[in-house]
Amino acid sequence: MDQHTEHTLCGKLSSACGFSSFNFKNIFTSRLLKTIALGQVLSLLICGTAVTCQLLADSKVETPMFQSFLNYTLLLLTYTTFLCTRKGDGNILQILRTKWWKYLVMGLADVEANYAVVKAYQFTTLTSIQLLDCFVIPVLMALSWFFMKTRYKLVHFVAVMVCLLGVGAMVGADFLAGRVQGSTSAVLLGDSLVLLSAILYAVSNICQEHTVKNGSLVEFLGMMGLFGTLISGVQLAVFETHAVSSIKWDRCIILLFGLYVSIMYALYSFMPVVVRLTSATAVNLSLLTADLFSLFCGLFLFHYKFSVLYLISFAVIIVGFIMFNVVPTSSAPPNNSAEEFANRTAGSSSNPLMDADEEAETFIAVDNCN
Repeated sequence: MDQHTEHTLCGKLSSACGFSSFNFKNIFTSRLLKTIALGQVLSLLICGTAVTCQLLADSKVETPMFQSFLNYTLLLLTYTTFLCTRKGDGNILQILRTKWWKYLVMGLADVEANYAVVKAYQFTTLTSIQLLDCFVIPVLMALSWFFMKTRYKLVHFVAVMVCLLGVGAMVGADFLAGRVQGSTSAVLLGDSLVLLSAILYAVSNICQEHTVKNGSLVEFLGMMGLFGTLISGVQLAVFETHAVSSIKWDRCIILLFGLYVSIMYALYSFMPVVVRLTSATAVNLSLLTADLFSLFCGLFLFHYKFSVLYLISFAVIIVGFIMFNVVPTSSAPPNNSAEEFANRTAGSSSNPLMDADEEAETFIAVDNCN
């Protein structure tokens, strides 16, 4: 094989893997470090909701729909109220006239995803939930491919496999530590609920990504607050009226409810910002560490047994997350502009992360001006 042929094959392989214009000296850029940090902030927030839910459950309070209703109501009182003060095309009446059905679908998917995964704990084990909940990632990638026209490279698929390997290590640590939670009363039903919640989360997240990257964050959160409150309010009235009325309110219960709602409000307010800067798939990869943060908290609060596999799992997930974000995805060009797309790609800088960062900053600046 001559040198020219070898060089051509290496170039094709690098392009397929996503390294054709990548400089390994620029791996740990400020953008990548910021992406990792923001993702772990989201994981910590989810950890906070998990811990408060566990503390409420220990206090014999199991009202997932009521808790969601409080969160959506807080979004309604802030973001939806702000939308009501807008004038022109951004007014809430104009949004409802043109986009009501889109936000209805998003709100329904989000509410039911939360409800399905919580109900799954009554029928299946924590191990099944941790494993099957990862199904959201391939579903998200498929939806992104078809609806967002996102094109992944080989390194992205390898990165996802690395992250899932980290989840496997976490589940293995749970098994070795004998930490079994949940139920086995109807495993098939419970597993089906987890898969359903993963699909609904994927639908909700891909809609969220499309909305926040092409519109206003306030509009998205305001509409989620409006439709989320309506949908969860109806389900609350149907399914949890008795459970809420039987709560024995005291200072501790009120504090836990307040803490849970505050964390959820922060999560819902902050997550669209991170999705806009990265992608729904990248965000969900970073959220795989949330269970590990919950486990670390459980070492002190619930006396879980420590395993070194937890640390290995965390490290593996972070490595996979870095692999996924270090090479940016691309978008499929329209059929009639493939040549223009190729020319634009050829004229870009040698550091794709810097290009992506500049595009994100430009988008945010334009959005703020509007």
